[in-house]
Amino acid sequence: MKVFKQIMLTFIIIILLIVGGVIIFFQTAPQIGGKPKGERLDRMQSASNFKDGVFVNTLETKMDMSFADVRKTLAHYLFADKTNKSPRKTIETRPFNSVAFNNAADTGIFMTWFGHSSILLKVDGVTILFDPVLKGERASMFSFMGPKRFSYTEYPAIEDLPEVDAVIISHDHYDHLDYPTIKLLKDKVDRFYMPLGVGAHFESWGVPKENITELEWWQEAKFGELTLALTPTRHFSGRSFGDRFHTLWGSWVILGKKERVYFSGDSGYFSGFKEIGERYGPFDLTFMECGAYNESWSEIHMFPEQTAQAHLDLKGELLMPIHWGKFDLALHPWKESVQRLHKKAAEENIKLFTPEIGQLISIQNGIETERWWEGYE
Repeated sequence: MKVFKQIMLTFIIIILLIVGGVIIFFQTAPQIGGKPKGERLDRMQSASNFKDGVFVNTLETKMDMSFADVRKTLAHYLFADKTNKSPRKTIETRPFNSVAFNNAADTGIFMTWFGHSSILLKVDGVTILFDPVLKGERASMFSFMGPKRFSYTEYPAIEDLPEVDAVIISHDHYDHLDYPTIKLLKDKVDRFYMPLGVGAHFESWGVPKENITELEWWQEAKFGELTLALTPTRHFSGRSFGDRFHTLWGSWVILGKKERVYFSGDSGYFSGFKEIGERYGPFDLTFMECGAYNESWSEIHMFPEQTAQAHLDLKGELLMPIHWGKFDLALHPWKESVQRLHKKAAEENIKLFTPEIGQLISIQNGIETERWWEGYE
């Protein structure tokens, strides 16, 4: 009996140590970010879509999967063929040409895609970096587990970027807001734009409060001669357990002297795209989420055919798919999303382009899309 009690005591101590370690981790891990408080929290609580302590979507959005969905998803992860979930060989990316980007004209639209939703955009001579996930190797709070980035021949280094005038964030999920990247950017960039509440993360990471601009849905900010507007999406936020919906999420409209650009962030399909199109369209270029979809979470991520429809709702001219090509975040093959989108775009006569990762694109010089992803399994 004495031995049994000793074993049980040891077991209880181990469990308590594990629980204590987990609690300490979630309280102190810097990558999780900060919690809104004070003036920021007061402003959040006065927002029109802040209800009962959390932000809400314009439409009721179900986040909890049924038992049947959980069982089906788990079975897929455990037993389904995973050979096409990520590229079997290293993706040949273009070396980023910072000099060429800097020398691009001060009129028109220039852009480079770094995979997933990370975009370097130049409009009217202003350089904007969207959702930069450049340094971190995983879309996760952990460095040792979670979705790992695909193998590229080259990953852009922060020090190789041109002068960035502003960083824009769509929401605080790890595949859009990367702690290691922001730590390196905070002393190189003076302006950071984001949805309401997300600034708490940036301040905890050392970004000065005066460098942070947080917007609510439909709110606008001027940056030089550009107008930046945060517009609704149907999604959610959160970087840890228990903080879902605690910061705002959204898409972005960039209005230049002549050009209009839309950046979707993440969203399920909803009527808001038409409203954005009516208010701010037509758009010369839309960067549209296309990947990480599934029937079990169809209200927060679009299927490729819905991506095409959302582009039409926005009155877009040229469509570029994002949110693919870097992380395995769903159950479908890694290039299925862009294949399905190409098919639907052809049916709807949508101008679609899929640039190579790292390639410098001049929108006004015309787009010739090569289906580079077809060369990979």
